[in-house]
Amino acid sequence: MPVSVQSLPPRLCFRNFELDSASGELHHDGRKVPLPPKAFELLRALAERSGEVVTRDELRSKLWSTNTYVEFDDGLNHAVQKLRQVLGDSAEHPQFIETLPRYGYRFIAPVDTASRSKPAKQSPRGRLVVITAGLVIVAAALIAVNVGSWRSRLLGGRREPPIRSLAVLPLSNLSGDPQQDYFADGMTDALITDLAKLHDVKVISRTSVMQFKDVRKPLPEVARALGVDGILEGSVQRSGARVRITVQLIRGPSDTHLWAESYERDTHDVLTLQGEIAQAVAREIKVALTPEESTHLTRARPVNPEAYELYLKGQYHYYKWNPEDFQKAVDYFQKAIDADPHWAPPYAALANTYGWLWIAGALPPQEALPRFNAALKTAQEIDNTLPEVHYTLAASAYYYRWDWEEADREFRHALALDPSLVEARFEYAWFLSSMGRLPEAIAEAQRAVERDPLSVSANLALGSIYSVARQDEKAIAQLQRTAAIEPNDSRTYEFLCGVYEQKGMFEDAIREYGKAMKLWGARPDELAGLERAYGQSGASGYWKWKLSEAKRRQVPYEIAVVYAQLGDAHQANAWLEKAYEGHAWQMVQLKTFPAWDPVRSDRRFQELLRRMNFQQ
Repeated sequence: MPVSVQSLPPRLCFRNFELDSASGELHHDGRKVPLPPKAFELLRALAERSGEVVTRDELRSKLWSTNTYVEFDDGLNHAVQKLRQVLGDSAEHPQFIETLPRYGYRFIAPVDTASRSKPAKQSPRGRLVVITAGLVIVAAALIAVNVGSWRSRLLGGRREPPIRSLAVLPLSNLSGDPQQDYFADGMTDALITDLAKLHDVKVISRTSVMQFKDVRKPLPEVARALGVDGILEGSVQRSGARVRITVQLIRGPSDTHLWAESYERDTHDVLTLQGEIAQAVAREIKVALTPEESTHLTRARPVNPEAYELYLKGQYHYYKWNPEDFQKAVDYFQKAIDADPHWAPPYAALANTYGWLWIAGALPPQEALPRFNAALKTAQEIDNTLPEVHYTLAASAYYYRWDWEEADREFRHALALDPSLVEARFEYAWFLSSMGRLPEAIAEAQRAVERDPLSVSANLALGSIYSVARQDEKAIAQLQRTAAIEPNDSRTYEFLCGVYEQKGMFEDAIREYGKAMKLWGARPDELAGLERAYGQSGASGYWKWKLSEAKRRQVPYEIAVVYAQLGDAHQANAWLEKAYEGHAWQMVQLKTFPAWDPVRSDRRFQELLRRMNFQQ
């Protein structure tokens, strides 16, 4: 008796690809191509209407339901990017998917349809065959998608390695207002800080991930640049008193989508929201939280929305790393304190900013340090568990009070609380080098670079510590790598100049110093004066020119350094006394800095080391 048939969904064929609507698979030249489910659905929706424009609104209603966990814009962009990668397509010269900006997409490759059929009724024996075949298909599907690790169990296949390093890419600001970037950046910082507290995960610090803000690069390339297994990306949007954060976790090297979620809270509960995201990520990457980590991530007091917003604006300016923005940061942190006097983070940030204004020479110590100490004391009284409080205590003990034991203890405490606080890590490396603990200093600086591979300051620290350890070739190579990261940071060329000076390579030193001078805005004839002095009198002329410049700027420590190079121990010690009385921050370099070698055995120099509590 003839059997009636029902049609199955068709196969869609284009170029060397075949899309099987029934099995949800894409094949290329007969070989299965891995494709995330959402990307497959998008490809089918476009290919089924080949030659037609499919609007973004149509895709939203068809593929992204209102209760979805994946935020539409991020999800659609990621799916299109994945399809182009799989199809070998490009947005600039499309062969398959044409983009109509802000409107929709058109599938432009010719599509052939191949229909199939199946029996509507079967004999018992036929049903048995179908059931058996169905079980085989189910088993094959379980193996293919590795549900419950079936593929690993049945085939002994290699499991994906666990994610043990993570980068949080800058969250996209979906407010439509560029002035709200500070809020998205602040949410990114908070996620980095919370995730860094997970003991089994290395989290890349802020400076490096911010290099990828508004930069469209393939995620495997980003993963390689940052040296991570996993990438967390997403967006933040504010509407009135509500904050919505959408995040997705991706295995970086393979660009495999692992998990996505959307969170929405009132701005009073934004700290709780950040902790929830960190806990969810920990679950997805199979990290077991310690009781202390769980407590920290769930314990978050409600925050005053006005204070929090002002604090984030202060952080936004602080991370621009220049005196003008430091001053703007001070203003915002003070306003945050006025809005909520019982919240510790703005006090700690205010203290830290005053410290940098002092070190940058933008604020005299008699103004900066009392304000620094007052803000730090209040932060400590309100919340002594903040890693920033302990980092700032360490910086105070190191640069100002010369209490080496306290500095060591507080640096370690801060890094135990927040391993991704790279600012504390490279400062700790510098501290260790100042104490003469050079193998520890190098190891700590290397860890700072691992945590923040694109940070100029972290890379500078490693280069400078190689120099202090008298490993000059390593120092030069590391500083040259630093210059490649950011060619417009004058500090790198100053450090290179110093290494070449110690090696007696003055022509190289002049070249590097000239690069720094150009970035400072110096006139060409100023550098010509240095070249002329060296050409006429060699090393002596070089140092005499440097002496006149140091005296012009009236920096006692720098004047003392040049006198030491000229072999004038009397003047070197006299100017060091002035630097000591003025509490110059550079005095912490006295014990190990190579520039002091010519006067190191001098009795007055040794007495100064004793007064500064350096161990002999």
